[in-house]
Formats: sequence, C-alpha cells, structure tokens
Amino acid sequence: MSIYFFLSLILLGGIILYLLFKLCHIYQQISLIKEVLEDIKAGNLNRRVLAQDNDRIKEICYDINEIAMDSQAQLIHQKQSEQAYKSLMTGLSHDVKTPLSSLVGYLEAVEKGIVTGEEKEEYVHVAFEKAQHLKHFVENLFEWVKLDAGEQIFHFEVLDINEISRNIMADWIPVLESRDFQYEIVIPEQEYWMFVDINAYTRIINNLLQNILMHSQGDEMKFQILENSQKMKIILEDNGKGISAEHLPHIFERLYQCDNARSGKGNGLGLAITKELVSAHKGMITAESILDKGTKFIISLPQKNITR
Repeated sequence: MSIYFFLSLILLGGIILYLLFKLCHIYQQISLIKEVLEDIKAGNLNRRVLAQDNDRIKEICYDINEIAMDSQAQLIHQKQSEQAYKSLMTGLSHDVKTPLSSLVGYLEAVEKGIVTGEEKEEYVHVAFEKAQHLKHFVENLFEWVKLDAGEQIFHFEVLDINEISRNIMADWIPVLESRDFQYEIVIPEQEYWMFVDINAYTRIINNLLQNILMHSQGDEMKFQILENSQKMKIILEDNGKGISAEHLPHIFERLYQCDNARSGKGNGLGLAITKELVSAHKGMITAESILDKGTKFIISLPQKNITR
C-alpha cells in the first residue's frame, strides 16, 4: 500500500512539475506577445511572434502576426495612396494653371488694347477655345472623381447594342467628313441585346472617337463590331502616328499624356474615364499600336444570354 502511495506521490509531483513548466513557458510566451504588441502599438509593424508547432497558443501568435502584416500592408497602401494623391494634385494644378494663365494673358491683351482689328478677333477666338478646353477638363475631372469614388449612378437596361452603335456613328459621320477623315463602319444587321447603360456606352464610343480625332494625326478610321453568343467586341482603329511601347501600358491611367507619340492636346482623363465605364459593364478595354502605323482599341463586353 505504501509503495502505491509513494508512486502516486511521484506521479503527482511529476504532473505538477510538468504543469509548472508549461505554465512558465506560457508565461514567457505571453510576455513575448505583450512585448510584440507594445512594439506594434508603437508603430513597429515588422515585429512577429515565433510560435512552435506544439505551442498551445500558436493560433494567437498567428493571429497577431496576421494583424501586423495586414496593418503593414494597409500602411504601405496608405502611403502609396498619399503619394498618388500628391501626384494627382500636382498634375491637376499644372493642367489648370497653365491654360488659365494663357487664357488670362489673351484676355488682358484684348482688354488693354494691345491687339486690335483682326489680331484682336484672333485673340478672342483663341481665348474662347482655351476656355472651352478648361471647361471640358473640369467636366471630365468631376466625372472621373465620381467614377473613382463609386458615386456614379448607372441605369442598365436591355437594349439592342447594334442599333445604339449605328445611331452613335450616324452622329459622327458629319464630324469625320468635316475633318476629311476616311471611315469604315461595320455593324451587324441583326439585333444583339445586352444590359447596357446607354449614356455610359455612348460616352465610351465618343471618348475613343474623340481621342482618334484629337491625337492620332491620321486620316482614316474603322469602327467594327464582332459578336458571338458569349461576348461582343468593339474595335476602333486609325492609321495615325501610333503610340510607343513605352507609353502604351499607361494610356488608361489618369492624367497620363503621351505627348511624344500623339498630339499634345487633351487632359489625360478621357481614356481613364473610358476604362472605368467599360469596367462598369463588366468588360475590358485594351490597346494595340505600332508607331507610324496606327492604334487599335478593343473593347470586350459579355453577353448575358438575353432573348427577345
């Protein structure tokens, strides 16, 4: 009986020693966690808690490490956003200040009588064009801000995209002809029903055509629609100066202007707006270009198996 009692005491003592060891280890781990949390709280998001596989609180360590990594990623994103915002403000300041200063200069010359007669009329005409350009820039800027903030309200409805496209292009034919632009328009005769916001879709096509007229420095344009049961493709291409491989990946970025390859007119917002509007239709827009050959814009929009 005494032997069993003695063995029981030994076993109990071993269990107590084991528990004390584990408690000591847990206390050390908690102290380390507390130290890491204090460092993270102080702004050191690089700290991590090392947990062994047999550690009973390893899940807590993993959660803390995940929180630290998420916070670090958010901080990096915040810094990148702040830098992008600063760059945006710098670009906007330049894009507004430059034409505004020029506009004021022309108007002051007219007001002070520095120019007279035909030259005065020319100054007034140039001032009007610069004012229109500035107005167009501000309108585009407001539209882009609404799109970027997710505040743009869309009204999607089932419409025949081919009919809409024909109506849009019909309005552009007089403009193209007045600019001596040769054009080819290929739109299927059959109906093709899609969920579309007619105003947004019209803006997409108008922006791309405006881009071709203002920047391509070409004299030919082709508008083509290709369709199947899954999606439709809208292809707009010109025979202009093209866009260099250096600039091509960036043309849909806000305020980006590739002045070396195409005309320096514009404000760098038209294609950025176009991309956002295409994305709102669950579509994708890409561009292909060869210098001195021309540029091709390709829009892919999904078809929702709509029958009428």
